[in-house]
Amino acid sequence: MFSFIAKRILQSIPMLFFISIVCFALIKLAPGDPLQAFITPKMSLEDIERIRHNMGLDRPGYVQYLMWLKNVFMGDFGYSLINHRPVLTQVIERLPATAGLMGASILLSVLLAIPLGLLAGANRNKWIDSILNMFSYVGISIPAFWFAMLLIYFFAIKLHLLPSMGIRTIGVTSTWDVIKHGILPCLVLSFGQLSVYMRYIRSNTIGQLKEDYVQIQYAYGSTRWQILFRHVLKNVLLPIITLLGMSLPDLIAGAIITETVFSWPGIGSLSIKAAFGFDYPIIMAITMFTSVLLIIGNLLADILYSVVDPRIRAWR
Repeated sequence: MFSFIAKRILQSIPMLFFISIVCFALIKLAPGDPLQAFITPKMSLEDIERIRHNMGLDRPGYVQYLMWLKNVFMGDFGYSLINHRPVLTQVIERLPATAGLMGASILLSVLLAIPLGLLAGANRNKWIDSILNMFSYVGISIPAFWFAMLLIYFFAIKLHLLPSMGIRTIGVTSTWDVIKHGILPCLVLSFGQLSVYMRYIRSNTIGQLKEDYVQIQYAYGSTRWQILFRHVLKNVLLPIITLLGMSLPDLIAGAIITETVFSWPGIGSLSIKAAFGFDYPIIMAITMFTSVLLIIGNLLADILYSVVDPRIRAWR
């Protein structure tokens, strides 16, 4: 197992290197200039070029990339071009908010998808299956930002039950206040994932119920619910682990949209501000951070494979 993990880590190094090159090239090719945040109508061309030189933007692109790469190896992701604060500090400050939101949404999606998917698969083509199928189709199709605005309108504006933005109420430091602020973003972020997970569990449940071991369990006198939760569930967990690894990119993209709509102070909202402000160091740092997160997520999915299915562990 340790050799497998070490091998995967070594394989990820050239991947991260390639991602950094592509991201840096796209940033340089994109329209816009970070100097626009500093230029005033009274500035002369000499002043503008002096600012460009101080920011290191007058050097060739490959030189800027090599300097950035050298600093990253030394643990320095640079300073923001907008607020002049260390990039790594800003990412670390916002990491708990994003991690909490993503973790809660994954947990909610999995805990709801497993019983609902099993229920739909066990009642194939019945009325409850039709209702759950319609629910999953809506969840897959509905845009996250539109669903977020819908929840804000009903629960925050009309019913006044939940806050619509931020992570805390000013002057309130209780944990319950943070939970209340996170309910709507968590629902938005988990709705689409829940629908996808539920569809996969349903289809796998239908396939498992056709296997011979199910008929044997019926012959032994097991009830349908005992078969579902004691035997079928074990075989359904494997594709769920696959989905968790595959859904991380969509989850991160959804977190960016969700955090922006709800003004959630996480990495997603920071990346949007950096993109609009042409803050290249922050964009690069967040891109590399999310890439590492995806690699770690897929690695954890492979490790969980070995835990759930001993045959895979023996093969490795």
